[in-house]
Amino acid sequence: MKKLLFLALLPLMTFAQSESVNIFLKDKHTRYANVGVYIKDLRSGEEIDSYRKANAITPASVMKVLTTATALEIMGEDSCLQTVLEYTGKIDNGTLHGSLYIHGYGDPTLGGAKQGQTFFQQWIKAVRDAGIQTIEGNIIADLSYFDGDALNPAWLWEDAGNYYAPGIYALAYMDNTMNVILRSNEQGSVAKVLYTVPEVPGIEFENHIRCTQIQTDGAYIHGMPYNFKRYLVGAIPSNHGQFGVRGDLPNPGLLLAQHFTNRLRQAGIRVNGKATYLSERDLLPRTRLYTHRSMPLADIVNLTNQHSVNLYAEMLYRLLGARLNTPCSLNNAEKMVRNYWRNRGVNLAGATIKDGCGLAPQNAVSPESLVDILTYMYASSNREAFYESLPVSGRSGTLRSLLVGTELEGRVHAKSGTIAGTKNYAGYIELPDGGRWVFAVMVSSAIGKSTEIKSVIERYLLDVYRRNR
Repeated sequence: MKKLLFLALLPLMTFAQSESVNIFLKDKHTRYANVGVYIKDLRSGEEIDSYRKANAITPASVMKVLTTATALEIMGEDSCLQTVLEYTGKIDNGTLHGSLYIHGYGDPTLGGAKQGQTFFQQWIKAVRDAGIQTIEGNIIADLSYFDGDALNPAWLWEDAGNYYAPGIYALAYMDNTMNVILRSNEQGSVAKVLYTVPEVPGIEFENHIRCTQIQTDGAYIHGMPYNFKRYLVGAIPSNHGQFGVRGDLPNPGLLLAQHFTNRLRQAGIRVNGKATYLSERDLLPRTRLYTHRSMPLADIVNLTNQHSVNLYAEMLYRLLGARLNTPCSLNNAEKMVRNYWRNRGVNLAGATIKDGCGLAPQNAVSPESLVDILTYMYASSNREAFYESLPVSGRSGTLRSLLVGTELEGRVHAKSGTIAGTKNYAGYIELPDGGRWVFAVMVSSAIGKSTEIKSVIERYLLDVYRRNR
C-alpha cells in the first residue's frame, strides 16, 4: 500500500513548479508551449528556480552560446583567422609564370561591414613587394578548406538564399550578402529589379515579388550555392520607390577574386588570365606570398553574439570541425563540440546539434546544459571575452528592447534566440550585492507574436528576481 501511494504521488513531485513558473502556465500565449527554465546562484550553486530543466528545447540563436563558447575555449580569444595569398610557378623579370591563389581558411569578416575593403591595399603591396608586375595565369579563389556542404542540409528551404542563411564557404566576402534594389510600383504590380549592391556578374533573377498593402519587408530570395539563378518571391509595400531586399551571394569567393583582379589591374599590375575558383584543392606546388590575419577571435565572437550573425557563428562551427580533420565538415564540428563539453562534465547526450547558429529547427538543447556551459565559462580564462560578447538588457545588441524601464535593465547579460513560436534567453543576471545568477529560459511552440512571448518571459524574470534577490 505504501509503495502504491508513493507511485501515485510521484507525478506530482516530478512536475511541481514554482509560483513564478505559473506565469508561463497561466498565460494564453505560453500555456501549451514547451517551457524549460533553470536559474542558479553562481557563488553558492543554489538553485533559484527550475522547471523541466533537463528537457531538450529548440534553442534558435541561443545555439550561438554553445558555438562561441567552444570556439573561445579551443581556439583562444587572441587567435586570428588566416587568408593566404599563394602562387604557382616562378617569378622572373617581374612576371609571375603561374597563377595567384586566395586560399581561404574560414575568416568570416573579410570585406565585411566592419573590416571594409582596405585589405586590398595590403594585398597589392605584397604582390608588388614580391616583384610581380604581370601575372600570366589566373586569380583563383581556393575554397577547399571547407567541404562541399555550403548549404547546411538541416536548414529550411524558405531560409536558403536569404541574407540570414547564406552559403558557408572557406572564403567569405562582404558578409556573403548582396542587396537587391527593387522599384516598388502601384498595388498589385510586380516590383522591378533595378540592380544589386555589390554588382554580381552573371546574376539572374526570376522575379515574383508583388507590391501590396503590406507595411514591412515580406520578400524572400531563394537560391542554391554556386548557382547564379535567384528566385524572388513574396511582397513589398506598394508605391514605395526604391526598396532593398537582402540575399546571399551565390559565390562570394569568386566575387572576391573578381574584385581583386580589378584592383590589381587598376594598380597597374597586369593580369592576363581570369578570376575563377576551385572547391577542391589542386596538386600544384604553391609558394606562400602573404598571410592576411583577421581581427582577434574575441572581436568576432563579440559581433556574433551582439548582433546574432548567423554567418559568423556557422563559420566558427565549421572551423571547430577542422580540429579533427580537413576539409572542415558538419559532422566533425558536431563531434568536436560534443567531445569538448563531455570531457568537461557537461551532458549533451540529449541534445541535437545540426548547426552552429541555430537556424536548423531540429536543434535541441536543455536549459540545464546551457547553464552548465555558462557556469563553466564564468570560471574560464576566456570569461571576460565571452561575458562582454553578450548583449545587455535595455542597452545593447539583440537585448536592447528587453526589460527596459525595470529593475533588471542593464543587469541581464544574455544571448537571445527567436524563431516563429520560439523565444529563448540564456546568460547571467547581475545582483545589487555583486553576486550573479546564471540562467536559461526557453519557450518553444508558443502562440502569438514574438513580442507577446517576450513579455511573458520578462514578467517571469522580474517575478523570480523580486522573490529571490
